[in-house]
Amino acid sequence: MAGELIRMDHIHKYYGRIHALDDVTFTVGEREIVGLLGDNGAGKSTLIKTLSGAVPISSGDIYVRGRKVVIGSTTDAIAHGIETIYQDSALVTQLSIARNLFLGREPVKGPWFFNRLDDEAMNAVASDLLRRVGITKSIPPTTPIGALSGGERQAVAIARAMHFESDLIILDEPTNNLGVAEVQGVLNFVRSARDSGHSCIFIAHNIHHVFQVVDRIVVMRRGKVVADDVDPKKSSVERVERIITGMDEVA
Repeated sequence: MAGELIRMDHIHKYYGRIHALDDVTFTVGEREIVGLLGDNGAGKSTLIKTLSGAVPISSGDIYVRGRKVVIGSTTDAIAHGIETIYQDSALVTQLSIARNLFLGREPVKGPWFFNRLDDEAMNAVASDLLRRVGITKSIPPTTPIGALSGGERQAVAIARAMHFESDLIILDEPTNNLGVAEVQGVLNFVRSARDSGHSCIFIAHNIHHVFQVVDRIVVMRRGKVVADDVDPKKSSVERVERIITGMDEVA
């Protein structure tokens, strides 16, 4: 693995008296796919929300490539190269694939006072990106998101993160409610993201999906990291399940 991309150091998060994150240290390397696992209420979503800027940390430090940063909003996270793809993909179903790829960051052409969207440029980029993320059938970039399958929508969301050169792509339950073929498509997208130089955090309840694509597994329980260096090539699904439930403790 190359150098360290993200370090979250001694992170605490309180919701009133609830200690949602308890002294969590979490790292992601360059071009590394990390599986983040844990039961409901383990703290996974809270950790991701603090890294993606959705909620502020109560205390602790966040570093990007060794430089301490403040992530107080999703805009801050994006500025630091962190994109989050949620289960619903946060896409606008009425808009086209191309418009969703550039949502809020659309290129314009002509004099600034006309502020005309450059549809040709967006469509060209969208067509190229769809091929790169593995959509083989011919889907016009003008197709509304609402006409796509769940797997194809996830592909568009991942393509958006890849196009804007996000260093870290966070995938929160990306395989939920997808068919077998669509799940394999999403897993292929994760692999292609790593091959393109991106790092990923992969969160899923289905441990078998995680084992297929990640380089390292981190397990959380009750707001703490209880294992941070599980090698899927040297471990088993059953062992990780035991760590998640507390039946198998890791020093």
